[in-house]
Amino acid sequence: MPGRPALTLTDTTDDLEHEALFRRLRFAGRDLSGQEADVVEFDQCRFERTSLAAAVLDQPRFTDCVAEQGDWANTRFNKPTLLRVRFADVRLTGAQWAAGTLREVTFADCRANLAAFRFTSFAHVSFVDCNLSGADFTNADLRRAEFTGCDLTGAQLSNANCAGAHFTRCDVAGLGGVTSLAGATIAAADLAALSHTFAQALGITVVS
Repeated sequence: MPGRPALTLTDTTDDLEHEALFRRLRFAGRDLSGQEADVVEFDQCRFERTSLAAAVLDQPRFTDCVAEQGDWANTRFNKPTLLRVRFADVRLTGAQWAAGTLREVTFADCRANLAAFRFTSFAHVSFVDCNLSGADFTNADLRRAEFTGCDLTGAQLSNANCAGAHFTRCDVAGLGGVTSLAGATIAAADLAALSHTFAQALGITVVS
């Protein structure tokens, strides 16, 4: 947000303040878990082995940031904006990021099981080798999202827009809202696991 002074961790005694701007900082081994802040912004920051577990942030913004080997489980981000952000080996179990905007974001080797991305828009977002079992993408815009080597068992896609999304080498057994996959591209090897799910969704009885 223009006009806001950039803060350092020393300035804030490791607390996330409302409407604070953190610029070009390295968070290494920090414990920011359970903190609450509104309209906080991170610009060109690195998070290394840093915990934001159970943090509650309203309208946070992350731009040109990297997060590695951290614990962001059970974070609650309302209307988050992420632009050119990379997550690598980050725990996101149970995270709730609602009504967000993610653009040019990569998740690699992350554990995001039971995470919720309801009503979130994904533009040029990649999930690579991630655990997304039980994740909730209800009403999400996934038209420009790519999933490669991910565990999507039991994930929920109800009312999601998947036209143009790509799924490669993913485990999609038990996927919910399977009819929302209309227009998506799915690797042939993955399609077999969806056969019974498709049949159930369409009311088809399969007999041996």
